[in-house]
Amino acid sequence: MEKIIKLTGRIDSANAADVEKKINDEIGAFDGFLTLDASELEYISSAGLRVILRLKKANNTTKVINCSSDVYEIFDMTGFSEMMEVKKAYRKLSVDGCEVIGEGANGIVYRTDPDTIVKVYKNPDSLDVIHNERELARKAFVMGIPTAIPYDVVQVGDLYGSVFELLNAKSFAKLINAGESVELLAKQSVDILKAMHATVLKDGELPDKKKEAMKWAEFTSAQLPAEIGEKLLKLFNDIPDTNTMLHGDFHIKNIMQQNGENLLIDMDTLSMGHPIFEFAAIYAAYIGFSCVDKLNAQEFLGIKKEACDDFWKYTVEYYFSDRDEDYKQSVINMAAIICYTRLLRWFTTKKDVNDDYVKAVIDYCKNYLIKYVPKTEKLYF
Repeated sequence: MEKIIKLTGRIDSANAADVEKKINDEIGAFDGFLTLDASELEYISSAGLRVILRLKKANNTTKVINCSSDVYEIFDMTGFSEMMEVKKAYRKLSVDGCEVIGEGANGIVYRTDPDTIVKVYKNPDSLDVIHNERELARKAFVMGIPTAIPYDVVQVGDLYGSVFELLNAKSFAKLINAGESVELLAKQSVDILKAMHATVLKDGELPDKKKEAMKWAEFTSAQLPAEIGEKLLKLFNDIPDTNTMLHGDFHIKNIMQQNGENLLIDMDTLSMGHPIFEFAAIYAAYIGFSCVDKLNAQEFLGIKKEACDDFWKYTVEYYFSDRDEDYKQSVINMAAIICYTRLLRWFTTKKDVNDDYVKAVIDYCKNYLIKYVPKTEKLYF
């Protein structure tokens, strides 16, 4: 059972004793979970904090919720946020009439004013994901990756969102549609990609992408002829274990330009592993998802199909600028196999397999793997 007690107004030396008596009278013999709702608390002094401390000692489950920013800062500065659960109230924000500047599987990004964007998550139970993404963004920033760090969490209706300060920033997709050079922007994106891939992490510092990818391979291998399925599993298993930082969803809607500086957003997919997994995800965004519906990438990324094809081509070209064409083509082939391995599992397990379009994608993936897995000796560069 949980008992919720409201804290109101100011709690200081003048009224702390009375407040404590009132709370204890309300608690009585209750020994379940105790929650102090601070949504109407304007200020708390050291005398009030001692009241909270005695409540915590008497009932170890005691927590404080819905603190205003000022009240939360008092709890945080005095160390209370380290000894007990103290939660801020989420500022309410409306996105009615706001420009949609991007949409992905997990959320929609709105520009709320010239200086600010908010990513609203589609899942109402997304708070853990939001806080995890904030920590990942901070970690990447500290390691020198140019990323926008969310500075606030807000409530948008029944959903939650992360707020970023991005003054008049535009996504690469918007820049391309405004006439910017696809080749130049692809080259700039490769600079970010190389900086990220030059970052080596400690064991366990981020999720292991190969561990996730092995699940794709294990499922997909069972959908293929036995000999090809076994080889696919071996190819995935032989990919070296590396601690390279990966973005995991690196495409033109997740790269923003602000005053000439390029920044990454959507850091919830950060992981570590061999860079071939990054290239497989990039291939999927520009090419793979369009394997049946040739305009899929155009609709998702918001640029013409030809620009999607060119951005992928230039990404490979500039990332491997010191390699010959055969080497570059081999990387493309590896990325494609990993992409279609993942897509086959995704469409089979997450979509309606009786739908004609879904059937067509599954068949395409199977046929591609049946044709190219036997010709492939490794899935890493």
